[in-house]
Amino acid sequence: ANFSEQVVESFPSDISTGIYYGWACVGNGDVHKMVLSIGWNPFYKNIKKSVETHIIHIFKEDFYGEILSIVITGYIRPEKNFDSLEALISAIQEDIEEAKRQLDLPEHLKLKEDNFFHLPEGKIVNNH
Repeated sequence: ANFSEQVVESFPSDISTGIYYGWACVGNGDVHKMVLSIGWNPFYKNIKKSVETHIIHIFKEDFYGEILSIVITGYIRPEKNFDSLEALISAIQEDIEEAKRQLDLPEHLKLKEDNFFHLPEGKIVNNH
């Protein structure tokens, strides 16, 4: 789930690029573990900074247009370039495993229940 350019531009300018982990919620749904990439994705030679969220969950349907709420709880590594797509995929898989381990720790697990993730009652997003 990629954030729009407008949202990316509203992120604090001093936030370090790299790979983070935390919690994500689509609409008023369940809260799931996530990995977040902030930066220019050197492998793809992006010229605009992006913020891409990988929610560690399989959704039954697309959720374009939904509200995506995230809480960043930790940092995994700086962004870097890769020699091959296979090396990039391997690093992403390692990042996901590290995020899962970290998010099972009590200090991170408690944030999953934060009221931040609950949209106000009666708020309907995309007919959900």
